[in-house]
Amino acid sequence: MNEQARRPRWSPKWALIALMGATVGCYGGHSERGDGNGGGEESGDGASTGDTGETDGDPLVFDPAAAVLPRLTSTQYRNSVTQLLGPGLPAVMLEPDTNPYLFFNVGASTTTLSELGTQQYEEAADALSHLVFDDAERRLALVGCEPSAPGDQCVQGFLADFGRQAYRRPLTADEMARWQAITVELADPDAWEGVRLAVAGMLQSPYFIYRVELGEPDPDDPELLRYTAFEMASRLSFLMWNTSPDDMLLDAAADGVLDTADGLREHAERMLADPRASVAIQEFFAQYFDLSRLDGVTRDVDAYPMFAPSLPQSMRNEVKLLVDDFVFRRDADIRGIYGTHSTFVNEELAMLYGVDAPGASPIAFVPVELPEDGPRNGLLTLGAFLTMNAHETETSPTLRGKYVRERVLCQEVQPPPDDADTELDTDASEAVTLRERLEQHRDDPACSGCHGFIDPPGFLFENFDSLGSHRTEYPGGHDIDASGSLDGVALANATELGPLLADDARVGKCVVTQLYRHAQGRLETEDEADILTDLDDRFESEGYRFKSLLMQLVTHEGFRTLARPQEGA
Repeated sequence: MNEQARRPRWSPKWALIALMGATVGCYGGHSERGDGNGGGEESGDGASTGDTGETDGDPLVFDPAAAVLPRLTSTQYRNSVTQLLGPGLPAVMLEPDTNPYLFFNVGASTTTLSELGTQQYEEAADALSHLVFDDAERRLALVGCEPSAPGDQCVQGFLADFGRQAYRRPLTADEMARWQAITVELADPDAWEGVRLAVAGMLQSPYFIYRVELGEPDPDDPELLRYTAFEMASRLSFLMWNTSPDDMLLDAAADGVLDTADGLREHAERMLADPRASVAIQEFFAQYFDLSRLDGVTRDVDAYPMFAPSLPQSMRNEVKLLVDDFVFRRDADIRGIYGTHSTFVNEELAMLYGVDAPGASPIAFVPVELPEDGPRNGLLTLGAFLTMNAHETETSPTLRGKYVRERVLCQEVQPPPDDADTELDTDASEAVTLRERLEQHRDDPACSGCHGFIDPPGFLFENFDSLGSHRTEYPGGHDIDASGSLDGVALANATELGPLLADDARVGKCVVTQLYRHAQGRLETEDEADILTDLDDRFESEGYRFKSLLMQLVTHEGFRTLARPQEGA
C-alpha cells in the first residue's frame, strides 16, 4: 500500500469532529512506562504507602509504579462496541495486537498507533454507526427517543448516557457542549445524522480507544496518586470481563462504593459469577500458556497418522476445560494443573492418549482419569504443550525446557549470542539420537550455559513425539533416555516432574507475576517487588486458588494506587 493510501482521509465532517471532539490521533504517539525493555529499570518517585507487613523481619513497602496508557486490545474494542451498540455488528479491521512478555495488554501499552491504524478506527466508527443509524428500529432502540430537533433534550439525554458508557466516566460540561454542538452543526439531512456522527466521533475519541487512567491525589498519602472510582470501575471490568464497565459498576463508582476495598470486593464477586469472567480468565490463561502457537500446526500424516487438522483445536479445548475445572468447578490449587491425572478428551484425543472415553465423540469432551502408572501426568504431558513445543519432524527438548523455565517458573532464559551456531550437527558420526546431538552441541562453550539450563528439564519429555504420542524408542530403533533434572533434582521422566511442579512455590509466584503484568499492562518494576511478595503470600495462604488471587489483587494497594509521574516523563 502506498503512503498516500495509508493516510487518513479526512472529510470536512471528520475534521470538525476531530477539532471539537478530540479524536484518537491525539494519543497516537504515546508510549508510556513498562515498554518491555526490561521493566525493572523504571520506578515511581520513591513514595510508598508505609509498612504493611514483614518478610524475613524486613517491613514490606508498597511502592507502585506510574500510570501507563494502554489502547484497547482488539477483543476489548469488539466487546466494548458490542456493549455500546448491541449485538450483530460486522467485523472491522484494526491494527493487529502484539504480545511482548506474553500479554496483549502489555503490547497495548507499548506500541504506537500508526497512521493506518488511525484510519482504521475512523472507518470502523463510520461503518458501525451507519449499521445502527441506517436502521430506524435499531437507532430508536439505542437512543431511546425520537429527536424533534437537532440537539434537543432527547439528544442531550442520549449523549450523556452514551458518553458515560463510551468514556467509562461522565462527560465533563465542556465535552457535553462539544458533542451537542456536533449533533447540531452536522445534522444534515436531519437530526439523526448529527447523532450518528457524534457516536462515530466518540468511538474515535482517545477516551474510548485508550484506557485513560491517570489517578487523583491519594487522601491517605500525599506522595501517591490513587485511581479514581471510575478508573477503578474500568480497571476492574477490563480485568474481570475484558470489556467496558456495565451500568451497575459505573453507578457504584458514582456512589463512591469503589473507593473502598469492600466495595471492590463486592462487585468483583458479582462479576466473577458472570459468564464473561470465565471468558476473560480463559483468555488470560491462553496467553499465559501461549496456546495461539497451536494455530496453524501441521504434521505429515504419513509420519504422524493420528494427526488431523482438527487435532490442535481439540488440544486447545482440553486445556480450556482443565482451566475451567481448576478455577471454577473445583476452585482448587492452580499449581495442581501440572500434576493432575484428570483431563478432558474427545474422540481423537482419547485415541492419541490411548485411553477409554465412553461418550466421547469428535465434538463431545468427557472427563477421564489417566492411569496412575501411565506416562502422562499433568498439563506438560498433554498434547497442547508437547505439540506446540516441537518441530514439524522431530521433538525439541530445548523448546520444551525453555517453556518450563519461562512459562511455568518465570525464569529468564538469555538469548544465544549473535555469533552462536544454533544448528545441530546432523552429520556427527557418534551422535545418533537427538539427545546425543544436543549433548554434543552443549560442548560448545558459547552454547553450554543456556542449554545446560533448559535442556535437562526438556529431556524429560523425550518419550513423547512431535505430536505428543507416547514412544519408547526413536525412529530407527534407538532406545530413548528420558531422564533429566530440574535445578539439581534428578528425574526419570516427565511423570516425576508434574508432582514436583504442583508443589513448587515458584509456580505460584509465577502465576502472581503473570497476572500482575496482565492486569497492569506492563512489566513490574524493581520497586514493586514487595507488592508481588505480599500477593504471593496471600495466594499461598489461600491455597493457591486463582479466584482468591483475583480478589486479593483487585483490592490490593498495588492495583489501586500509582506513583506520581516523574518530572519530564
